[in-house]
Amino acid sequence: MPPAESAIADWFVGADLVDAYAITLPDGAPRDIDALAREALEHPPAWFRALLGFRDAVVSVVGVKSSGQIRQDAESKGAETVAFFPVLARSERELVLGEDDRHLDFRASVLVRVATDEVKRDLILTTAVRCHNLPGRLYLMTIAPFHRFIVRRNLERFLAR
Repeated sequence: MPPAESAIADWFVGADLVDAYAITLPDGAPRDIDALAREALEHPPAWFRALLGFRDAVVSVVGVKSSGQIRQDAESKGAETVAFFPVLARSERELVLGEDDRHLDFRASVLVRVATDEVKRDLILTTAVRCHNLPGRLYLMTIAPFHRFIVRRNLERFLAR
């Protein structure tokens, strides 16, 4: 279930895709939200980099931005990125990433939920996508299974490191 306390909670209603995956952070995990986001998102395996390269080649033909274009656009506007995702907002416990495009808009949240004992911390990665048209829905339908697998694997790899 996506976290109601997330800054992207208003995206959940009416979204074409909403998912959330969580892990309990180990004792030595960073406390800084930026470091956690980078650790969770910026260490993809080689197969993912190859898959992303394939995705970028295919989508550029139909007018969807490549990961490199998304990063370049953000950086040209002075925005920070995590992986290739522009940082849209930040708080002490959450980083909001996202992009608006002509086919779809997406938001991703990297949120730390602290238990009432203030010891246990969960890292929750949440995604919400809103499609604007048929190409956006077809794109989402194609990548959704990969997205789910990749997010879970990123969290597993985070724990393994």
